[in-house]
Amino acid sequence: MTPPAYRARLTTGIVHFGPGAFHRAHQAHYVDRLLEHDPRWGIAAVSLRSAGTVEGLRRQDGLYTLAVLDAETSYRTIGAHNRFLGPGEGAAVRQLLGDPAIRIVSSTVTEKGYCLAGDGTLDRSHPDIVHDLATPDDPVSIVSWIALGLGDRRRAGTPAFSTLCCDNMVANGSKLGRAVEDFAREIDPDLARWIEGEARFPNTMVDSITPATDDRLRAMVREASGSDDAIPVAREAFTQWVIEDSLQQGAEQLRGAGVTFAGDVAAWEKAKLRILNGAHSTLAYVGSLIGHATVYDAMCDAPLASFVERLINDDIIPGLQPSPIDLRAYAGEILQRFRNPAIEHKLSQIAWDGSQKLPYRLLDTTAAALNSGRSVKGLAIPVAAWMHFIRRRADEGQEIVDPLRDLLVAAARSEDPVTAFLSLRQIFPARLTDDALYAVEVRSAWNAIGQRGPEAAIALAQA
Repeated sequence: MTPPAYRARLTTGIVHFGPGAFHRAHQAHYVDRLLEHDPRWGIAAVSLRSAGTVEGLRRQDGLYTLAVLDAETSYRTIGAHNRFLGPGEGAAVRQLLGDPAIRIVSSTVTEKGYCLAGDGTLDRSHPDIVHDLATPDDPVSIVSWIALGLGDRRRAGTPAFSTLCCDNMVANGSKLGRAVEDFAREIDPDLARWIEGEARFPNTMVDSITPATDDRLRAMVREASGSDDAIPVAREAFTQWVIEDSLQQGAEQLRGAGVTFAGDVAAWEKAKLRILNGAHSTLAYVGSLIGHATVYDAMCDAPLASFVERLINDDIIPGLQPSPIDLRAYAGEILQRFRNPAIEHKLSQIAWDGSQKLPYRLLDTTAAALNSGRSVKGLAIPVAAWMHFIRRRADEGQEIVDPLRDLLVAAARSEDPVTAFLSLRQIFPARLTDDALYAVEVRSAWNAIGQRGPEAAIALAQA
């Protein structure tokens, strides 16, 4: 791989927690474009749990291939990362967070990585938070790492960095900011007040379908470039990054790299979470039960694709109106993206961590429908399919990737799985569990899937 021209002048301006495939295909792509004009924005890749990716970056001197999968696949060498820190390198991470040259701390650690309770506030009973409150100078959670870094900057008289949460959560920046303030308040009330007044936690929306890296992608890169790249990433051509317009001075240079700045990110955020991610989760659980492996495979199933399209137009979009976005055009573009044969986006990957994703992707939409007196029959089907998905994997002894795994397996194996699942308040809010109609619709969908299969259930919903 040939390093980009800016590499000789690259310095670090961003610390990123969680340098997985999405970050390296999405945010690093934007930074790569910025670095062509301003080399002060190099990224320090930090992994709190696993050394695999940072070691891979270190071995390749931070270089890797981004494959953009479209009608014609294109390849680009990304060189935006210039520091690589994994488990056991906490002292170096702390030093970086205190460096005045660091103006942004960003993160893609998945929804479960922020140690939040079901209502979006800091979960003080989470084992990581319990550990960090007892030993705040030896953190394991990203919430306490940010609080520690901001505390060091306050003591040194250094301005606060801006924190960009790039995971799919409603009001992601606001929630992370409150969690950091609440954590700081437990250990140093003065620090909490300083963070509230000085630190910025803009809300963001990120979007680009990014399949997991596999040997097929490595072979494609090797054939196209001759490079033996162990850590390439791939994404679709479409990419979007919307950031609330409240970054610290200087960080707005990201605008020139294609980032959209908005006074209110909520409309973009809700549209993406409920339309794109809600449809993705529906395809993942219903499609997996039918026997499909990828999003493209599932979209080739005409009855399933028709069900998803009707779910978007009849059940999801009404809960998003009024909106500054042309929602039906946006939805049409998303469905077309799902039909991209060059993207092998595995349904199993989307299905991970369902307990953390469903509240934002489908349950918020369901609550909006109930509040407006609209039917929730269609919206109950992917939720019931998720319940069956958990039960099937538990019965077959297959891996279940979810922080609430043990609770989910217990619910799936209970005498009344629907009641047991709906009683999990970490997932289902009172607005849904207290509504008898919702329980009836979920049970009806559960019975239809169990007795006649998911195909019959979606046909019944469209009758």
